[in-house]
Amino acid sequence: MSTSSPENKNQIKIKFFTNEEDESLQVSDSPLYVPSSLKRFGLSEVVNHLLGNYGKDEENDDSKAPIPFDFLIDGVLLRTSIDEYLTKNGLSSEAFLSVEYTRAILPPSFLASFNSDDWISSIDSININSKAVTSSQLTISQPKILSGSYDGIVRTYNMSGKVEKQYVGHSAPIKAVRWISPTRIVSAGNDRQVRLWKTSYEDIIDEDDEVEEGKTLAILEGHKAPVVDLAIDQQTNRILSAGYDNFVGFWSTNYKEMTTIQPLEYDANVVSSSSKKRRKMAVQDSTIRRRAPLSLLQGHSEPVEGVIFDANDSTVGYSVSQDHTIKTWDLVTSRCVDTRTTGYSLLSVLQLPEVSLIASGSSARHINLHDPRISTTTDQKTTKLVGHTNFVVGLTASPHNQNMFASSSHDGTVKVWDVRAEKSLYTITREDGTTKNKIFDVCWDSQIGIISGGEDKKIQINKGSDITK
Repeated sequence: MSTSSPENKNQIKIKFFTNEEDESLQVSDSPLYVPSSLKRFGLSEVVNHLLGNYGKDEENDDSKAPIPFDFLIDGVLLRTSIDEYLTKNGLSSEAFLSVEYTRAILPPSFLASFNSDDWISSIDSININSKAVTSSQLTISQPKILSGSYDGIVRTYNMSGKVEKQYVGHSAPIKAVRWISPTRIVSAGNDRQVRLWKTSYEDIIDEDDEVEEGKTLAILEGHKAPVVDLAIDQQTNRILSAGYDNFVGFWSTNYKEMTTIQPLEYDANVVSSSSKKRRKMAVQDSTIRRRAPLSLLQGHSEPVEGVIFDANDSTVGYSVSQDHTIKTWDLVTSRCVDTRTTGYSLLSVLQLPEVSLIASGSSARHINLHDPRISTTTDQKTTKLVGHTNFVVGLTASPHNQNMFASSSHDGTVKVWDVRAEKSLYTITREDGTTKNKIFDVCWDSQIGIISGGEDKKIQINKGSDITK
């Protein structure tokens, strides 16, 4: 590697730098010339050479194994050769590039799969570092997986794939499940109900509990159509729900705060099988507390598909709908304070707070990124991440990398994205390599890995050795 003027036009002057905190990964910031034909692998070899990472050999026991790196130029991940980057950006070979290097994200490989009795529509996880644990001042001994299925049953799994608990009460497919705390979960489904449940991990007993573990604590009623998504804010004990009645529900996780309502009555003269099932469930639920929402947020003109709380301000919520809009809500006044309109139905929503972006999955198969801080009257450039070939119905943030998230799609895949790259980093298929079954939901847990579920009735776990670091 030369540090003087290049002898031909096939070299380019660059300077390496990194934001990695590990001092052993720091190299000199002195400019040097490298072949412009280099891609990630070649640049990684150069940085490892500068770090003295030559790999183990018999004569040099102190040598270090090479480290795979990713590279960014002006904040964008390099996925081509330097030559191609220069051409795309209209730069000459005489340009001087500052190239950032960072540890590469390794491909997430198949780790395990757990069987379920029906399609899996929703997934959540909990571990010792989850907000559901840290905000409750309780603890758990090992990570757990929570699932909701089309058979109307909520299940918790341990890491051996064993179903530890089943929660039976919904009379229709479940569409959303979330952990509130190690002893509380919430679910919602096509029966229009939001249910609060009690579970037990460490034999914790609260004096206000009057029900057996695994039983419903309260039924939250207010929606008049299926409820398909839930969001939890543990700090304020609040819930958001997405309804196909075009409403966003706003609830308390403390059922004592809410207004008591009478259970719905069913017509005894209706004899359809579905009606009989609902009537039977209603009789079983007749002694369970019924609670009304704190408010129902009105503004969407079509079914609401996704809801989230703002990560930095629990008085703010976001919702996406089939009406092509993403709305921002002031939860104190129950008013919509911002509406962004797209040209397609929005089916999922995720916030990446550290990089000030809202991601929304669409029926148009792409993922839309926008900055909610920028006014709608401003000519804001919207980023679209393209790669899926069917509806994007699930989004989950990386627990450790602020720029990364994963998406699930009806195309049968989960994709891993970095907002600094134009294309997905990796595509996850099912264990057998197929993509024939729709994937309905995905959850990225810092300890477990990337968890997904769908039509194949399996909970699948994928994890790379550095995928969450």
